[in-house]
Amino acid sequence: MTAAVLLRDRLCRAPWLNRDRVVTWCAILAVLEAAFLILIACWQHGAFGPAAPTSSDFVSFYAAGKLALAGTPALAYDQAAHYMAEQAARGSGAPYQFFFYPPVFLPICAGLAILPYYAAFVLFQAATLVPFLLVARTLLREPGWAWAVPVLAFPAVFWTIGLGQNAFLTAALFGGFTLLLDRKPATAGMLLGLMCYKPHFGVLAPVALIAGRHWRAFAAATATLAALVGLSIVLFGVETWWAYLAANLNAKTVFASGRIDYAGIVTVFGAERLMGFAIGPAYALQAVASLAMVMLVAVIWRRDDRPAVRRATLPAATLLTVPVALLYDQVLLLLAILWLVKEARDTGFLPWERLALTSIYALSLLTWVLGTAWHLPLGPIAPGVLLLLCVRRLWWAPAIKPPRSA
Repeated sequence: MTAAVLLRDRLCRAPWLNRDRVVTWCAILAVLEAAFLILIACWQHGAFGPAAPTSSDFVSFYAAGKLALAGTPALAYDQAAHYMAEQAARGSGAPYQFFFYPPVFLPICAGLAILPYYAAFVLFQAATLVPFLLVARTLLREPGWAWAVPVLAFPAVFWTIGLGQNAFLTAALFGGFTLLLDRKPATAGMLLGLMCYKPHFGVLAPVALIAGRHWRAFAAATATLAALVGLSIVLFGVETWWAYLAANLNAKTVFASGRIDYAGIVTVFGAERLMGFAIGPAYALQAVASLAMVMLVAVIWRRDDRPAVRRATLPAATLLTVPVALLYDQVLLLLAILWLVKEARDTGFLPWERLALTSIYALSLLTWVLGTAWHLPLGPIAPGVLLLLCVRRLWWAPAIKPPRSA
């Protein structure tokens, strides 16, 4: 047997990617990411000399909450007023952070804005990370907490904490929805409905629910959405919704203008713009990808076998469907990875599967760096790889016997 064949066999089976080794490597990655976060925080606060004024995405939530508490929630969608509220929260000179969330998100923002800024930041991250970890643990059904090391080391976790974003909340709700869909469909639908503060991430859910004939979940999601919209109107008035809709007309222009770094937009649209495509062709290619994802999810969710694989397709396909998703939104990819790992643990890993799943970490880690330096569009590759793994298991994988050891 030649050296090339031996190497191919080793990569194909990847026996060296065992559980203990993956946990150890991810622990090292997590420590490096944590150290980098601390270093950035110290630099931003002048520990190494004068630094330019900076702000995180969280300041946009906090400023919107302050405006809501002041009795002027509609001003959260007035960029001038919102900018002034951000300046009041973080000091003069910090760059503006946009706020395009619907009024259903304002109660959370208002609750956080009662606290001092840094206390609100820490509370929001902790209060959303813990439910996500609980969902992940329930999904995997593993004893102990060693499994959490690869989860916490995933690069999107670093981006979420660093920017103060809401990706943990989104992933917790999305993961809870897929986890409870068969056992508690009404609760699953409610969790999906609660995700309406990011409505574009629920675009494929109706397709999946209808194709899979999950009518109770569909009804519960619809009722929850209606209740949250009604509550937001009671709390903030219908004029706040008009202000949100008017501001959202400008959102497309903002994302197409490059004011949001294209290297950080991990979608087909972001990849095309990063490579220099004009807006029209970029949106056209995104539309083709979106239509393909709708059809793929509809076909897959009509199947009754391998529910873990079907559930893995939904978060991965979502990131290929929407035109705008950012680095931290890749936390959704963790859900797809966890579902596939659960399936592989029950049935055995397919050839190349261990290596492919591990590559998602590398792709996510390098997306922004290589996108910024060399305009390499890595963002859509990770969800694409995960979808290929799902399709392979559903249609082309032979009968797999459970392995003797993990």
